[in-house]
Amino acid sequence: MKRIALTTAALIALSGCSLGLTQKPPPFLLNLVPTVSPMANDGQAVTADSAMVIAVPVVPQAIATGRVPVAQGNTAIAYIKDAMWVEPPARLFQRLLSETVRVKTGRAVLDARQAVSGAGLLTGQLLHFEIDESSNKAVVVYDATWNAGGKRGVLNRRFEARVPVGKIAPQEAGQALNRAANQVAGEVAVWVSK
Repeated sequence: MKRIALTTAALIALSGCSLGLTQKPPPFLLNLVPTVSPMANDGQAVTADSAMVIAVPVVPQAIATGRVPVAQGNTAIAYIKDAMWVEPPARLFQRLLSETVRVKTGRAVLDARQAVSGAGLLTGQLLHFEIDESSNKAVVVYDATWNAGGKRGVLNRRFEARVPVGKIAPQEAGQALNRAANQVAGEVAVWVSK
């Protein structure tokens, strides 16, 4: 009886796995790539004054997926067929932002688990990371909160970029969103360096 139960459980588990294998993967996956990156072997001493942490932004459910949303007016969202991110956009944006801030400010950008006491902290919400159908533009809106480690208190600012997209298709949408994300990241880097 025990052997039959184990065999049945194994068949159920295998049947669940095969369902994932039958889904057709997208032709390619989209990624965000920073326009600036640190040089290889470029290191620095880490102190509380020079270090900061950039948290993965909070996102609405429409962005929390691996799919690329298309805003259709103010209340409707569709997704681009065959367009998938390699990982959730919030994580991709955080990584791009970290690379950009590190290069443009010279600050050490640490993971939350590596943080030193007194390091600055950048948190925020990625409110829009989508294609706007009515304007045919990629839209990135990031609400940032910057705690500079007690130097200037806590500051808040909204950053927004709108970049034209040729047509609403996977590659074009990915490239336009990448440009918009890099524009926002560059503006954030200037802001936190003041």
